[in-house]
Amino acid sequence: MSLHYTWSTPSAQPAAVQRDWFVVDAAGQTLGRLASRISQVLQGKHKTCYTPHVDTGDFVVVLNAEKIVLTGRKLDQKRYYNYSGYKGGLRGRTAREVLATRPEQVIEAAVKGMTPRNKLGRDMMSKLKIYAGAAHPHVAQSPKPFPDHV
Repeated sequence: MSLHYTWSTPSAQPAAVQRDWFVVDAAGQTLGRLASRISQVLQGKHKTCYTPHVDTGDFVVVLNAEKIVLTGRKLDQKRYYNYSGYKGGLRGRTAREVLATRPEQVIEAAVKGMTPRNKLGRDMMSKLKIYAGAAHPHVAQSPKPFPDHV
């Protein structure tokens, strides 16, 4: 005896995904809380058509990355590592040093840690645009304010 079902679960098709642009001001916001919200929008979890194996996410433009807030003693205790591939080539810098030189890297690392570790996650990260200041070149896409309900 075999059962045949006539219904199917709707699945998002990559060609039919409607992508929006969102802009968020990182000034005064906590790093981890902002990164988790950005990750959800990049993955498309805020949409009703979310499908885990399809990139249904939207573009996110982050402004004022230099004004992000790290709570506690993370500015001095959190370290970012870079390995050159050579012996003795492991270099570690504190969050304070990274924020002073490349503040975009702090938000990028936090969001990257919250996305899938595969090609789908790498495609999601390509939709994240981070800028240290308040100006951005994506005015033509007319980005909307970042959703608060995510």
